[in-house]
Amino acid sequence: MKKSSILRGAILVGAAVSLSACGGMSSGKLFSWGGKREATPKQETALERMNPEPKQSTLWDLFSNNDDPNVTLEVNKYLWNASLEVLDFLPIQTVDPFSGLIVTGYGTPPGGGRAYKATIHISDPALDARSLKVSLESRGGTVSAETVRAVEDAILTRARQLRIRDSGM
Repeated sequence: MKKSSILRGAILVGAAVSLSACGGMSSGKLFSWGGKREATPKQETALERMNPEPKQSTLWDLFSNNDDPNVTLEVNKYLWNASLEVLDFLPIQTVDPFSGLIVTGYGTPPGGGRAYKATIHISDPALDARSLKVSLESRGGTVSAETVRAVEDAILTRARQLRIRDSGM
């Protein structure tokens, strides 16, 4: 019994020392073995640069949803519709218009013999090549960069045609 109580006491002391070591710096105060001492102005500015806005967080922050519900992601409607039109031969598996993601299953293009699967991500409301990311895959593996570029160009061209049609030019 005596050994277990000594072991329990040693564990408690070790835990207390470990926890006390976690509070090394706090709001401009530096801690040392000699006790607290004030930080110099140079050290305070360095501390502010390292942590300009200290955030209080707890374990529960991992499980809470503090995101603003009024924030929305915008997707360019011309790129979205053009992607669906150009790749209409592929069966749609997943569509998320809020994040701009289209995932298709395998399908064979008209006049082609190879089956493709596509993932399209539209990340911006601008009608721009940077807003469009296309990933193609075939049953045999990767697809050449030229094929991916051709599909991206076809989608961008069709998107521009749709915009011109809507503007009435």
